[in-house]
Amino acid sequence: VQLQASGGGLVQPGNSLTLSCVVSGRTLGDISLGWFRQAPGREREMVAAISRSGGGTYYTDPVKGRFTISRDVAKSTVYLQMNSLKPEDTAVYFCAATFRNTVTPSAYSFWGKGTLVTVSS
Repeated sequence: VQLQASGGGLVQPGNSLTLSCVVSGRTLGDISLGWFRQAPGREREMVAAISRSGGGTYYTDPVKGRFTISRDVAKSTVYLQMNSLKPEDTAVYFCAATFRNTVTPSAYSFWGKGTLVTVSS
């Protein structure tokens, strides 16, 4: 499984940004996909995930109501729509995958390179 994340950049607080993760080597029906982030000096955390079946999603509490994970099976792409961004959302964002039908962070073993999101005025 190969994962390519993109869409990061500099955005002002309150604005929106959409990250994309293009998947190759497998179809989205074969994998669960998660978005993780790591801010300077902090541990990596799962931000959102969608299970292989598409029936299960997960959001960490700080992003609930602001971030939405979705997928386009035809494009083999998973998106993270981020609204009402805050400075504390600043981090390198990674997409990761697992063959398991789960949103459990420890199950994710395939990783793409990160994309930097900076929220600042």
